[in-house]
Amino acid sequence: MTLNRRGFLGACAKAGIASPLFPGVLFTLATQAQETAATDQSKPPVITPEMIDQAGIIAGIGPFSAEQKQMMIDGLVDQNGSIKAIRKLAMPNSVQPAFVFHPLPAEKERFKSTGGVVFGDPDRPLIMDCGGPGCDYPFENSKPPKNVESLAFATVGTLGKLLEYRKITSLALTQMYLSRLKRYDSKLHFVITLTEERAIAQAKQADAEVAAGNYRGPLHGIPWGAKDLLAVKGYPTTWGAGGFEKQSFDEDATVVQRLDEAGAVLIAKLTLGALAMGDKWFGGRTRNPWNPAQGSSGSSAGSASAVGAGCVGFAIGSETLGSISSPSTRCGTTGLRPTFGLVPRTGAMALSWTMDKLGPICRSVHDAALVLSAIAGADGKDLSAAPVRFEAETAAAIDWRKLRIGYLKSEFDRLPPLKLEEAKPGESAKDKKKREEGNASQQAARARREYDRRFEQAALLRIRAMGVDLIPVELPNLPWSAMVPLLTAEAAAAFDELTLTGRDRLLTEQGPEDWPNAFRTARLYPAVDYIQANRARRLGVEQMSALFEKVDIIVTPSTDTQLIATNLSGHPALILPNGLRGADAPKPPEIDDGDHDDIGGPGTPVSLTFLAGHYQEAKLVAFAAAYQEATGFNKLHPKLD
Repeated sequence: MTLNRRGFLGACAKAGIASPLFPGVLFTLATQAQETAATDQSKPPVITPEMIDQAGIIAGIGPFSAEQKQMMIDGLVDQNGSIKAIRKLAMPNSVQPAFVFHPLPAEKERFKSTGGVVFGDPDRPLIMDCGGPGCDYPFENSKPPKNVESLAFATVGTLGKLLEYRKITSLALTQMYLSRLKRYDSKLHFVITLTEERAIAQAKQADAEVAAGNYRGPLHGIPWGAKDLLAVKGYPTTWGAGGFEKQSFDEDATVVQRLDEAGAVLIAKLTLGALAMGDKWFGGRTRNPWNPAQGSSGSSAGSASAVGAGCVGFAIGSETLGSISSPSTRCGTTGLRPTFGLVPRTGAMALSWTMDKLGPICRSVHDAALVLSAIAGADGKDLSAAPVRFEAETAAAIDWRKLRIGYLKSEFDRLPPLKLEEAKPGESAKDKKKREEGNASQQAARARREYDRRFEQAALLRIRAMGVDLIPVELPNLPWSAMVPLLTAEAAAAFDELTLTGRDRLLTEQGPEDWPNAFRTARLYPAVDYIQANRARRLGVEQMSALFEKVDIIVTPSTDTQLIATNLSGHPALILPNGLRGADAPKPPEIDDGDHDDIGGPGTPVSLTFLAGHYQEAKLVAFAAAYQEATGFNKLHPKLD
């Protein structure tokens, strides 16, 4: 069965009720009984032996003897009193838990491999070279472009050189991208807030500095967009969610500060699905520039859509369980999800403290490396941020031909099973219609998968043609799916106040797979099982890390189990466009339910994912850039008019 981020989260949320937080169930039952009896609300709730039996059935534990139940009652009342005391603290989303997750398998192994990662003085000047394959323009002897908009889809490497040699100005670029954002927002719905005044001031400053010989590097003067979960002083930070439209913060996120220091020009706060789920936000649904009838996928919806549409030079997205990968796949962009902890998240909305990651969404691998160079490294505030940095130029020194390249054989071979339902005697017209629709949906999913496998198999052939001896590997055989409730439990804690106050009703989506229901259900996830799932996750970290002792890079389709496993284990990924579906591609469904990334239909992009060991971004960049240069799929762009 094809796994997808939105559907999988919903399934896990619904499954969580099978093992609830036992005292919480009892407290609810007792409070309801108290209200019914109109007793004194100042007294502790009454918990009866019968309630313990009821809660035990829901929790899947018991039965208990009469003596056991009597011993439990006083302690359960006290425990619920502790829960209420903690709730009174009303902690904001920015408060981190006392525990810290690091993705490496053992303390002695921490940060041992430095592929592109630099240790030591965090204030040492960073050198970024934008030469090489990222630059495709004759700079020194060239004339300025007659039409600035002809550069809308240019890479950061190209734009950086044009700015450095003063063939264009940052102000002209900024005005061009602002114009495109305004022009196409009515079609693609990717902007929440334009930061126009800030951008014009930054662009003018960049031009003055370059003219004075103070060129800061390849991001200097480049217009970019921020996923609107990054705080920017003086502007709303809405998290894409109803009820948060006017929220603001007094300090810029660390990533915003670092891009300011690199001279980049922030021109827009871009959309995300409400509280980082999907592509639906309080103002509508962000669209796929290749097929605006469909959503852009999410949750970095606006970041991928705006980059894919040539409306910003690059963007910053975030990923917890597919939020860079999925929209990059749908919108044909290059997304880099760094090792967990490489980029500090200070000033970014917290969804899962042990899984959230910030990363660039760009038009090339080279661009993503340049942006990562500027934003990586601990800031002393994000407790999970590693004391390391990434430098893009180290990737250029790596001979990718000497890397050991693996591929997930079973993922490339996978086809969704067909479990067609047969007609039953006496079947009603309603049941017949439901059965036929279910069978047709399965067959359509199978046809889409069979079609897209052509691109994946062609990719393996292309890699072998590059002289690579591909090594078949498999993911560790662990119940990765069963660990995902860790995410929903942390998310429910991050947005505890929404559930307790009922403000969750303000969120745009209210279905069984959406956050309001997921948050409520996750409250019934037992603390003991949360810890057990973390222990299983530790096994996953160790076994995934052992896999990268055998190979340097793993090539894989962009969906399914690897997406879950590597987000849990904290390994980095690069998602690349891998071609366009032809006119013979299966037609997309009439309604995009947001559950699948592979429904684009004719003329839409497919993707391929490259994985590496922890903090091995330089190796990842070196090989993925070689593949991208050999194929050139990133140079294909949608026709918007």
